[in-house]
Amino acid sequence: MSVTFDYTGKAVLVTGAGSGMGRDSATAFAGAGARVAVLDINAPAGRETVEQIEAAGGEAIFVEVDVADDVAVHRAVDTVVDRFGRLDVAHNNAGAEGQHGYMLEQDPASWRRTLDVNLSSVFYCMQAEIPHMLASGGGSIINTASAAGLIGAYGLTPYVAAKHGVIGLTKAAANEYSERGIRINALCPGPIETPFISSFPTSWTDRLLGGVPIRRLGRTDEISQAVLWLGSEASSYVVGHSLSVDGGVTIGGAETRNDDLEGRVLT
Repeated sequence: MSVTFDYTGKAVLVTGAGSGMGRDSATAFAGAGARVAVLDINAPAGRETVEQIEAAGGEAIFVEVDVADDVAVHRAVDTVVDRFGRLDVAHNNAGAEGQHGYMLEQDPASWRRTLDVNLSSVFYCMQAEIPHMLASGGGSIINTASAAGLIGAYGLTPYVAAKHGVIGLTKAAANEYSERGIRINALCPGPIETPFISSFPTSWTDRLLGGVPIRRLGRTDEISQAVLWLGSEASSYVVGHSLSVDGGVTIGGAETRNDDLEGRVLT
């Protein structure tokens, strides 16, 4: 079941929109009437998202960007505003898990890259987005954190640290800019059925579901519905919140261990 939202006339930006949750978020915004900017480091994937939106009768543009590059992020956001004339909603969704393994086995370069892609990128995006929203009287920002931002997920030290940071950054920014009409919230997805998750061994996925009380993976449309709600006036009194959409992972399901994936780099 889906709830209908009306984003007619709104300009929306989604990072990491070339696949998975980001693609579904972008297509959902477009389906609700928004003009959507699809941002991704993977140009073919990003353009494919635009093609899907246009095929369904929506309006979208693609902007290639590495969200870990602050200069590139500012340039990309400026490009979006130049095309659309304004920015009403931003879903800062791009991210990558990085390297699995015990903390003492983590490579420092992987640590830095994981924080750059997952945490610094959100800082750069908000720095670029907020001035444009202030200029047009307000807006809404949704930062993708993770269930791992609320618990100590096993074998993912850099990712856990980064996603906890996203939640803290979201709260601090919301405290600073909510009075000026910008609502900023975080979304904390649990394990979602995406091409990324599908690449894992079935044995690992089965074990993963042992830590999900609802005993299934989430769907990308279940995430996009939450994103559209957070971006809409239906959530007008929701500020600085971290919304869990995780099938119950954070209420105390069984721990999922990742020993068999140590050293594997996940993007």
